Amino acid sequence: MRINKFLAQAGLGSRRKVEELVTSGKIKVNGKVCTLLFTDIAENDSVTYLNHPVTISQNYQYYKLNKPKGYVTTLHDEKDRKTVADLMRGVHARVFPVGRLDYDTEGLLIMTNDGDLANYLTKPNSKVEKTYMAHIEGSLTKEEIKKLSSGVDIGGYITKPCSVVQTETDGQTSKVKITITEGKNRQIRKMLAAVGKNVTYLKRIQIGNIHLGGLSRGEYAPLNPKELRYIKSLKS
Repeated sequence: MRINKFLAQAGLGSRRKVEELVTSGKIKVNGKVCTLLFTDIAENDSVTYLNHPVTISQNYQYYKLNKPKGYVTTLHDEKDRKTVADLMRGVHARVFPVGRLDYDTEGLLIMTNDGDLANYLTKPNSKVEKTYMAHIEGSLTKEEIKKLSSGVDIGGYITKPCSVVQTETDGQTSKVKITITEGKNRQIRKMLAAVGKNVTYLKRIQIGNIHLGGLSRGEYAPLNPKELRYIKSLKS
């Protein structure tokens, strides 16, 4: 089994994330640093991450977390900032975040040790919808909503068609619900900036059929049976 697939199935992150762990020299195979992505892992090989043993478990766990503002979406931070892993200390399995939310963005994150699921959800062509609620200064015109819905340039990339609904406005501030099927870095903020709007608050409220629900900031909960069936259907 290739090392990136092994590490993903062991719960260290998506394929893309674990490839970064390998190339940065944080993985050892049989006591030696391994930086080659084409390395094959045999049944009796010893694999460690930061000197901690890495093994594949079939006991997959799935949680949803309401990430507060001020946390980074990673398990370890070189700047010693608070991470989403700090919020999951009651979970004994090594779960990791699927995808990312910006430091200043709050809301729904899926936390799991299922690397195959993470790999699917973070693929650009997965087309799983992600819904955000943004508070902006001013309001959107019909022309701006149409432009955002059709796709805008966010720095050399034209966003895919999406759903944009202005749910509330008093002319000074507005609430905007945006549903996208991709996940570029700071995409919602960049999209609204492309039509001259400043975001003052941003929260992700839904991923596919999974809703944030009544989780308080910093709170997590296991996926319920209906959510589990949905998640597992994505892998089939």
